[in-house]
Amino acid sequence: MAGIIRREDVDEVRERAHIDEVISAHVTLKPAGVGSLKGLCPFHDERSPSFNVRPSVGRYHCFGCGEGGDVFTFLMKMDGMGFAEAVEHLAAKVGVQLRYEDGGPARPREEPGKRQRLLDAHRVAQEYYAEQLMTPAAAPARRMLAERSFERADAERFGVGFAPQGWENLARHLQGRGFTRDELITAGLVSQGQRGVYDRFRGRVIWPIRDVTGAVIGFGARRLFDDDNGPKYLNTPETPLYKKSQVLYGIDLAKREIAKDRKVVVVEGYTDVMAAHLSGVTTAVATCGTAFGAEHARVVRRLMGDTAAGGGLQLRSGASLGGEVIFTFDGDEAGQKAAERAFGQDQQFYAQTFVAVADGGMDPCDLRVAQGPEAVKALVDGRKPLFEFVIRTDLKGFDLGTAEGRVGALRQAAPRVAEIRDTALRPEYTRMLAGWLGMDERTVSQEVRRAAGAPSRRGTPDGRGNDGGRGAAGRGGAAGRGGGPGLRGVPGGGAGGPGNGAGGPGGAGVPGDTGASNGDGASGLGGVLPSSDTGLPAPDPRDPVARAEHLVLAAVLQYPEHVPEAFDELAADSFLTPAWRVLHDTIVAAGGAITGRAIGAAAWVDEVTEQAPDSVAHLIPGLAVASLPVEEASLPGFVADLVRRRIQEGLNRQIADARRRLQQTDPSDFETYQAANAEVLKLQEQHRALRESA
Repeated sequence: MAGIIRREDVDEVRERAHIDEVISAHVTLKPAGVGSLKGLCPFHDERSPSFNVRPSVGRYHCFGCGEGGDVFTFLMKMDGMGFAEAVEHLAAKVGVQLRYEDGGPARPREEPGKRQRLLDAHRVAQEYYAEQLMTPAAAPARRMLAERSFERADAERFGVGFAPQGWENLARHLQGRGFTRDELITAGLVSQGQRGVYDRFRGRVIWPIRDVTGAVIGFGARRLFDDDNGPKYLNTPETPLYKKSQVLYGIDLAKREIAKDRKVVVVEGYTDVMAAHLSGVTTAVATCGTAFGAEHARVVRRLMGDTAAGGGLQLRSGASLGGEVIFTFDGDEAGQKAAERAFGQDQQFYAQTFVAVADGGMDPCDLRVAQGPEAVKALVDGRKPLFEFVIRTDLKGFDLGTAEGRVGALRQAAPRVAEIRDTALRPEYTRMLAGWLGMDERTVSQEVRRAAGAPSRRGTPDGRGNDGGRGAAGRGGAAGRGGGPGLRGVPGGGAGGPGNGAGGPGGAGVPGDTGASNGDGASGLGGVLPSSDTGLPAPDPRDPVARAEHLVLAAVLQYPEHVPEAFDELAADSFLTPAWRVLHDTIVAAGGAITGRAIGAAAWVDEVTEQAPDSVAHLIPGLAVASLPVEEASLPGFVADLVRRRIQEGLNRQIADARRRLQQTDPSDFETYQAANAEVLKLQEQHRALRESA
């Protein structure tokens, strides 16, 4: 086993691997100020984006949950890699040949870390299955695909393959390529029996399931032969790579269109995804062996950029002014149950949710075969609001021609309307329900209000009750979750945001979730800052002195090339906030801004982080990505002037202290008096020179 990867190689990989490109495979990022990007955090569920990325320094930071780091940290936390695995994974992508501290040869590509071994096994397995599709034994598989109007080119586009009958075909092939039995078991490619291992998939059509980066992480398989006693569809079991609650088939093909159009179409199977994409519905995805749930919703929301600011307004016509999530279901009882589950997931989205059900209950694959690709597009274009679909489905179970039937239908449907998140939309559906029932609108409205005040029939996925509050008391109340008063245009929290429920006091603010700017205010410099465990108090973002010092240090870390040289001569007491004073000392210990100019912003942040004591190290990620309130063209002058003002304030204090000492000195002590006077003159000259240079 090779030793530790050399530091210079790690640095080269970090420099070549663009952090924004790596993160964009998981999160839709949008511009958020000069040199800054923002999106929904992949590490916690949030409604407003607080996840910031600054490519120039190679750092990300979430002002909501506090997660942050460099490109390696992101892969380690997002994909469960170890540090060496993350470096090796990116090195392979950017073409860096790694060397190790023991002086031995570089680790060969065939011996990466555990995760990469599993990914390689899946890649080789997918290639094997694809080759098998063209063999004589795969005739039933080709016939099944042809019956669904899929051609050879379509199979190749989606990587469809065939698992031959027999117990050890894939196992022997992969072991012949150097993979061990334990690796194949861990990958879920083979199963352990009493007599040894055997192929999990046998005599089936195979679809490779990929993650957002396009890497194969599992397989879905459909039964072909009558003597196969297994389920009709069989998927990869839970593995270190494959988590069915998070996996969406087709996400690798659909992600760019989802991000661009802010629309996703959720279908029910692999062939439905193929049919949709081949019909021009290129935002189609499907779950794999499980219902669409909260984790799937998080994946979709991150790609859509589904935020409060970006959410759409649903109109009666079914059109949406923002993002859309469209579920397609069969028209049978199972499809209605799926719609019920989707209704429960609606609260996960700011985008509006719709249902598309074809006449006759055909799924997209059957519809394409029967009526052509235009019919699939028409199905999606003819979507109906999910609320309307579910409520009207409820009404079908009652005889609306009788008083008893209408009252029963009202009691069934009123809680549905009460659960609608959009309070502006709820009255509209109340009026629509009155029309469908043929009842007085006032009576229906009273029943809806009564249902809204009663305990929820079922909690929404994030724990909200009918009133939108979290739990019984809500979480935010009238004051919302804003970070205190906030000052727009200066570092600190934005204006207090809206509450999430009717009850509960508005707190001092959740980090990164304060007001419309989500924790960065207008200048993007964060909400409540994290405390350390060392006893050093966290800087208070409501303190104007702490905010000003925060802004200076953010500029020094991000743009050392624009920092005046005099910054490195600042006295130790130039920063009044204890944490910022320690961080200033750390910057000086790391070589000062002159070192930052020499090595570049990314390496400079690394250097300061390495020098930082635990008491302030946790504050650096936020500073490294914080947005500065300035246009790009004015950035150099802004940074220079910002730092000069801090230097001037420090010099003013030094001059005042020197004058005080001069006044306290006995003039008869000529030498001491002259030295004190010379100190005052020197500091005044420095102040004058700094002012003139500005």
